[in-house]
Amino acid sequence: MLEHIKKISSLEYRIETDAAIGMNVPVRVFANDDLLKKMINDRTIEQAVNVAMLPGVQKNVVVLPDGHQGYGFPVGGVAAMDYYEGIISPGSVGYDINCGVRLVRTNLTEAQVRPRLEALVAELFATIPAGMSKKEGCIDLSSSELDEVLVRGVPWLADHNYATKDDIRMCEEGGHMEGADPHAVSDVARRRAMPQLGSIGSGNHFLEIQKVDKIYDLEAAKLMGLEEGLVTILIHCGSRGFGHQICKDYLVVCEHSHQKYGIELPDRQLACVPNLSEEGESYKKAMRAAMNYSWCNRQAITHWTRRSFELVFGKSESDLDMKLVYDIAHNSAKVETHRIEGRERKVTVHRKGATRAFPAGSAEIPEKYRRIGQPTFIPGSMGSASWVLLGMSSSLELTFGSTVHGAGRLMSRTAAHKAYNYKQVVEDLQQKGIHLRSTTRYDVVEEAPQVYKDVDIVAEISHRLGIATKVARLVPIGVMKG
Repeated sequence: MLEHIKKISSLEYRIETDAAIGMNVPVRVFANDDLLKKMINDRTIEQAVNVAMLPGVQKNVVVLPDGHQGYGFPVGGVAAMDYYEGIISPGSVGYDINCGVRLVRTNLTEAQVRPRLEALVAELFATIPAGMSKKEGCIDLSSSELDEVLVRGVPWLADHNYATKDDIRMCEEGGHMEGADPHAVSDVARRRAMPQLGSIGSGNHFLEIQKVDKIYDLEAAKLMGLEEGLVTILIHCGSRGFGHQICKDYLVVCEHSHQKYGIELPDRQLACVPNLSEEGESYKKAMRAAMNYSWCNRQAITHWTRRSFELVFGKSESDLDMKLVYDIAHNSAKVETHRIEGRERKVTVHRKGATRAFPAGSAEIPEKYRRIGQPTFIPGSMGSASWVLLGMSSSLELTFGSTVHGAGRLMSRTAAHKAYNYKQVVEDLQQKGIHLRSTTRYDVVEEAPQVYKDVDIVAEISHRLGIATKVARLVPIGVMKG
């Protein structure tokens, strides 16, 4: 594979189409030399080449700077499939459908929060359910109410006083994907969904209290309500066991169906069916239901976060000015129109570990941000920074309007446990002034900051490429882990 990788510039590499092995389009890798070496050491590049073999894939497969090996399709990968002739692939969306990030700003400064930080983190930890399957504290849903959540998304929560109209406006897709259908979801998935709405989960999911460390784009930051020294809250989680079960269910469907449609798979983990097939339509209906569930999940967590701040600081949500900056998904498949080979084409863009980064003027952006572009976020990992970026016009040509979703793992979870221990990680965080609460010690070790790539470098590459440019750097002061 190494001999086929051609260096285009200091931040771009290319693997040309090789019909002899079944590639339909080239692969573009956006990374520096060091990040590329790490991608080569796992199966990132090999997986991207496999995606380039799928029916209906358009223009090129993209690997972003945070790219690393995933299930079949690389995490930090983007591929657009022709809407009419292409495929839909559950593994290319991922198990945690609409895992995503939302940022809430406050008018509090670090100096105001520090004296109450320990109490605040404790209150958040006591109020917001976390971990693999914890039910206590989640929204208690009947079967019919679950259907409403799956079909209507965040607007249903607004009707039940868990969300505001501003929350809906500042959420990607308005917190609601059309075309969701609860009947496309298995009973097993429904049982997993009902007790988990409003919970963080485990693994790399978290809630962080952060401060705005540095502003890079004054105009954009002002519009988002961000100023140096102000405290923000970053929430990173997804569709919990519900989305996982949907992916699992439809991977089985695709594995049993792809041969019926004459689809040859370079990797069984890329099991897929034609986008407009009966099986493809069913998966999309279920996937959209999981996306709506996930937006509701982050919204419910936001509601309880606001209540915790109110209790600890003795002020109302409005007095604290706790506004949602934006909420964005990073595991999805969406129907979009992109210019390919000189003409507009309708495609299904698979973004796995990648977020939209649409430029100014895009109709998909909330009206508030349409003049400047879409906010995007790169979450860090406990001890590292997070970033606020702004979608740019270059993203449409380079990455189908996409950018990175995180730093990207350097080390497997097993390797993390061999290299680090709980006491070591916690002491390191304490030295940085970061207060941590976690459900288990296990997750803390496998999510140690050192197991991820340098998030500042990843943000800088996105900025230099012009796919999403730097607005603000955020650093953690308090962390809640599942």
